Amino acid sequence: MNGVIPLHKEIGLTSSDCVYKLRKILHTKKVGHTGTLDPLVDGVLPICVGQSTKLVNRLTGSPKEYEGEITLGMSTTTEDREGDVVEEVKLNQPFEIPKLEETFKSMIGDLTQIPPMYSAVKVNGKKLYEYARAGLKVERPERKIHLYDFYLMGDPVFDSTSGKQTVRFHVRCSKGTYVRTLAVEFGSILGVPSYMSKLTRTQSAGFDLKDTFTLSDIESMIESNEYGFFKSIDDVLVDLPVHELTDEEWEINVQHGGFLEFSQYDTNKNLRVTKNNITKAIYKYDPKDSMWKPETMLLNNE
Repeated sequence: MNGVIPLHKEIGLTSSDCVYKLRKILHTKKVGHTGTLDPLVDGVLPICVGQSTKLVNRLTGSPKEYEGEITLGMSTTTEDREGDVVEEVKLNQPFEIPKLEETFKSMIGDLTQIPPMYSAVKVNGKKLYEYARAGLKVERPERKIHLYDFYLMGDPVFDSTSGKQTVRFHVRCSKGTYVRTLAVEFGSILGVPSYMSKLTRTQSAGFDLKDTFTLSDIESMIESNEYGFFKSIDDVLVDLPVHELTDEEWEINVQHGGFLEFSQYDTNKNLRVTKNNITKAIYKYDPKDSMWKPETMLLNNE
């Protein structure tokens, strides 16, 4: 059983919960997710099964897209709606759309983030949320991220009674981005407290929200002996250039992790090598030796 499941993770579940449940549903232990989603976040969570677990790092490293909501006028300990209120300010009037759009645009590009205390980033072997729950403060490591796109969706909503303004957004960002922290930084630029009040991941590892299946979908399909929720390794790697191996290349080189020599392929890209049109390995060009060397072996992919 090899392939990737474009799972629609539902609110209330951790990414690890999804892996645990799928191991039971699929009756296999070799299952891994491709990037943590907080319990309060729903959306696309690609799950690797069997041989495709070797692709977890590759898929985790791809850019991701989200749609969400920022609430202006209040901040929380967790930077989302789960936390306790830290600061609250009643807005006398809403921010106008041009000002909001200008703020979104100003954040596109390279940014430096400090992960929130309520996160799974490890410092000295302990997760930050463990320090936070114990009431301890610790220096948090900075991380470099990149926003490819960040923009306003629809019209903002202002509640004159509470003095809060909610703003919907779309963001395409690099691996390791904390969208919760983006929401806080957005408010900081405007000079008001803020937090992320909603978030859905809409794209990850080439899968869109419309491509996904819930856990209950998968259970029902298996009961009907349907496995259309599986995407093959070949489907996942379809963007890579491909070389169909000769019998000699397969038997003498690739099966034994050997090098390959080609001149017709772009050396700046990885190369997918196949046998009978089934991916068996991913090769990477080594300019030092002018040879293609195995990066990921998928010999048991069927």
